[in-house]
Amino acid sequence: MGRLRGFLWLIAGVVVAALATIVAYTTLSDAAAKSGGGIVSKPEVQVVVAARPVAMRSTLTEADLKAITLAVDAVPEGAIGDPAEAEGQITLVDLSAGEVILARRLLDPNVVTGDGRLALFVSEEEVLMAFPATDLMSRVEVLKPGDRVDILISLEFPTGREVEVATSPGETETARTAGSTGEEQATFVVLENVGIAALTGWQPATGGGGGLLPSGATEARPPTAILFALSPQDALVLKYVKDAGGIQDIVLRAPGAEGPFDTEPVDVDYVLNRFQIPNEVGR
Repeated sequence: MGRLRGFLWLIAGVVVAALATIVAYTTLSDAAAKSGGGIVSKPEVQVVVAARPVAMRSTLTEADLKAITLAVDAVPEGAIGDPAEAEGQITLVDLSAGEVILARRLLDPNVVTGDGRLALFVSEEEVLMAFPATDLMSRVEVLKPGDRVDILISLEFPTGREVEVATSPGETETARTAGSTGEEQATFVVLENVGIAALTGWQPATGGGGGLLPSGATEARPPTAILFALSPQDALVLKYVKDAGGIQDIVLRAPGAEGPFDTEPVDVDYVLNRFQIPNEVGR
């Protein structure tokens, strides 16, 4: 009888030990699950990274930027969180694809320094040129710093002028072009894919819609001049057509469209030929 009682006590002890083991395992599993869930649910924040390699002294466009989310503890100090804050700014360093964009590595072309000048970044091979913002595109609040544009010019050229004509290899002679002496207008692209460095006098509208502006809102103010960073030779060409009385228009390129377009100058002969307009004297 004593041996049976001892055997029963042994079985009870084994059962209690097994139950204790199960309880301990369940408790540790719950704790590990809660701990693992804490790591996954770490707070995240949006940051802006370079969508492609960007060279130093480039003006950032929408195509250069991409927004991603990172864990808060992985975000470097000074990271930009909104692509709109970086668009139109100038890079002070080369950027690699996927690199987080930091505010200290950018220069705002519209910041006015202590001496009253715009904080523009121009390379040693370029000059900064102010061009009058008199065309329609410049007046309708479409252009902004960082945009890539083409400059179109309509200019009067004299007809019947003398030109050098090749008569044989190495020899030329002066000849007069056909037509009576006078002037004839031609329209052409004078510069392609030019970046806008800044707009002077420009003030975007704040406070919303038309009608009476709410308190604290400001009306839009069109720019008085457009600043271009150009090679010295391109600056001379632009000055020539401006001083010669050329009528200017600026056209905006789509983001990422940086190659040359296939165009040819347009004059009266081009229009007559393209649209097959009769040009008979007396009709």
